[in-house]
Amino acid sequence: MTKNLEQIILQNLLYNEEYSRKVTPFLKAEYFHDRNEKTAFTIVQNFILTYNASPTPEVVLIEVDKLKTVTEDDFKQIASILDSLSDDEVDFSWLTEQTENFCKDKAVYNAIMESIHIIDGESKTQNSNAIPEILSDALAVSFDTHVGHDYLEDSDDRYDFYHKVEKKVPFDLEYFNTITAGGTPQKTLNIIMAGTGVGKSLFLCHHAANCLSQNNNVLYITCEMAEERIAERIDANLLDMTIDNVQDLPKTIYNKKLNNLKSKIKGKLIVKEYPTATANVNHFRALLDELWMKKQFKPDIIFIDYLNICASARLKNGSNVNSYSYIKAIAEELRGMAVERSVPVFSATQVNRNGFNNSDVGLEDTSESFGLPATADFMIALISTEELEELNQIMVKQLKNRYNDVASNKKFLLGINRGKMKLYDVDHGSGDLTQSNQSASQDSGTGFNGKNFDSKFESKNSFESWSI
Repeated sequence: MTKNLEQIILQNLLYNEEYSRKVTPFLKAEYFHDRNEKTAFTIVQNFILTYNASPTPEVVLIEVDKLKTVTEDDFKQIASILDSLSDDEVDFSWLTEQTENFCKDKAVYNAIMESIHIIDGESKTQNSNAIPEILSDALAVSFDTHVGHDYLEDSDDRYDFYHKVEKKVPFDLEYFNTITAGGTPQKTLNIIMAGTGVGKSLFLCHHAANCLSQNNNVLYITCEMAEERIAERIDANLLDMTIDNVQDLPKTIYNKKLNNLKSKIKGKLIVKEYPTATANVNHFRALLDELWMKKQFKPDIIFIDYLNICASARLKNGSNVNSYSYIKAIAEELRGMAVERSVPVFSATQVNRNGFNNSDVGLEDTSESFGLPATADFMIALISTEELEELNQIMVKQLKNRYNDVASNKKFLLGINRGKMKLYDVDHGSGDLTQSNQSASQDSGTGFNGKNFDSKFESKNSFESWSI
């Protein structure tokens, strides 16, 4: 009697302990489409999970006989299947590979059939929005053989990791590349904190435009402004024009400028709007899957404007959940998505009431939840005062930094052009507030408004070794 792959799998679950221990966590009863083979597998799997050992064919038959759903004909067929199984040795590597392919094929087949039932309206629990996740889970099926890092045995791999060039998304701002050691790595959550109107969205739009200019694929999710308003700000940045001038452009000139950009930029920018406080990380995952299926678009970086007006996928707001837990949950979910999709995620948060007029904002000024900075990998505050506004400058203060020493270049200044939605490096030798602030900081420890700036700015020459 010629055995099919399902029967070979059953045979080795009974007679090959090494194989059984390796594949049992990945096999599912739903992968066996023959009813009797599925019944036999279910009993074998339950026995292994319960007793940590494989059953004999006789034990399987005893358990089958207890099932009220099994007919006499079914019992005879299961007995015939078990009788055909033997302890013949099969190449372990070949069998493991075939079993993994079997699991992948069956998972995809089942996912397609389930999707068809959903489309036909035969599912009572799911709608078409669930299809991308169902297919994604099926395609992700694999045997994970990694069981941890052996400190002594895997030392060579660890050394290679130390010297591996990490993929990062660089800034077009000198100090930011310095404090992040060349840009933001993948799988990270990066937070911009500022008061209302200081420049959170401006920073996000500027960096989104910079990433697009570097031919990266950029996804910008807005929960506050309309998609067109975000795109308008990025227009102003990339066209080097004020928003008012962009609006006044004749269509022919506007199209000419955009066509010129298209010839230079190879990346894509997608802006997606969600109503305030309604979208959570599951909506964002579904969007990513849909963008891949419809446009073959996979972002290199994601911007979410902004974190506090997203919803949590795990907690329901207002249901005896305090703001600390709720905002922390959102931050953890967004960071989880960053790890899952291997991208850096940028978002923003407000300062609290105490931090609104504070010219030396700290982590304690984070609004709603101190759990947010506890979760973030990188967090900065943008600070503006009347003196800085007069000079078209803004102060940046590092609050948390997992990429570099947070005490180095703790505070520094950037130029800001609000009309063009741009940030730029200031000339540290021009004698403006940057220079006077440096001198005051180094000589007396005080800066503008009499605030204490205990950090020392590195000299301009310290950036000569950076390739940006």
